[in-house]
Amino acid sequence: MSTATEVEGLLRELAPGVLGALVRRYGGFDTCEDAVQEALLAAAVQWPTEGVPGNPKGWLITVSSRRRTELWRNEAARRRREQAAALLAPPDPEPVPAVDDTLTLLLLCCHPSLTQVSQVALTLRAVGGLRTAEIARALLVPEATVAQRISRAKQRIRTSGAEFRLPPQAERSERIAAVLQVLYLIFNEGYTASSGSALHRVELTGEAIRLTRQLRTRLPEDGEVAGLLALMLLTDARRPARTRPDGALVPLAEQDRSLWDAQTIAEGVTLITETLASAPIGPYQLQAAIAAVHDEAARFEDTDWRQILGLYELLGSIASGPMVTLGRIVAVAMVHGPQAGLRRLAAAEADPALAGHHRVHAVRAHLLDLAGDQEAARACYRLAARRTLSVPEQRYLESRAAQLTPPSRA
Repeated sequence: MSTATEVEGLLRELAPGVLGALVRRYGGFDTCEDAVQEALLAAAVQWPTEGVPGNPKGWLITVSSRRRTELWRNEAARRRREQAAALLAPPDPEPVPAVDDTLTLLLLCCHPSLTQVSQVALTLRAVGGLRTAEIARALLVPEATVAQRISRAKQRIRTSGAEFRLPPQAERSERIAAVLQVLYLIFNEGYTASSGSALHRVELTGEAIRLTRQLRTRLPEDGEVAGLLALMLLTDARRPARTRPDGALVPLAEQDRSLWDAQTIAEGVTLITETLASAPIGPYQLQAAIAAVHDEAARFEDTDWRQILGLYELLGSIASGPMVTLGRIVAVAMVHGPQAGLRRLAAAEADPALAGHHRVHAVRAHLLDLAGDQEAARACYRLAARRTLSVPEQRYLESRAAQLTPPSRA
């Protein structure tokens, strides 16, 4: 007998293969996805008590196929085509196709016709095997909202005419880039939740890493897939030291590095080292290299900020963006002093993507703090605290403001 946790893990591993098998055989992504979800739910209830069948994937395909037929017949009846539907012989669910459709599924779930929030929800459900309620809990949105997003996404895929096949080679790089962006978005939301009382959503970071590992097995020569996996590993390795027992945020400079996951760091460093030596350099690889420099420093004071600044300069030249800009500004300040960073920050605020962002105020507060302007730093910490929706971040920023010497009232 397997535990419910073991069964959940197995079902998530099998989910994309089962869905891919059904879509490949019958077509109609939306109906097949509904049928697979029902089969997964049945397995989650039945297997922990009755045991995992000898061929779990075949079991899921059989149950999904039967449910898909029921759904199809119901739909046919609704359209007054019962007779035609009744003439269809029940499909033979065996043998299980040997084709691995995970990459095709990922590309379909991240189809350019979908919004990014829909891509995230659909990827977590169709490829990750998470149920609607699990996605809702992880994203801190109502279950009805997730259900609506998934329903609309499937409808959009149907009306857009998207097919269940790998895109032409000329489009593949762009489509895979979109998949990587969605996976990184899932990871980031898990690593620093954009709202709510918890800093981490471990289920999201874990799922993003698992899916990226799957993608790497399908695309072992893709340097950016390897770079993203390394970046996730090197970042997630610090998570045990990132919060105190009461959930309070601990900044990088104050973390107990003995709590970092040394094995995961070693895996990430090895992966990014090998990838940088063998693949064309891309943004995820550079971000992973920056993360590796942080992780390899025994103490915060040992951090090689000049190397980090060089990596940020290179990253900004090939993939500029607001968070890259902020990271580079911090590196500039650590190498050339806080005033140099503040000058860069003043110029960067002209970017509409940064204007008013709470991270801009937080970085300014930190640099003002380093420069000795405690009154201005305190005001910026509090401004940043008011702008973020994350409760741990709010508490951390407020605590930083409170630690600074209050202004003289003489």
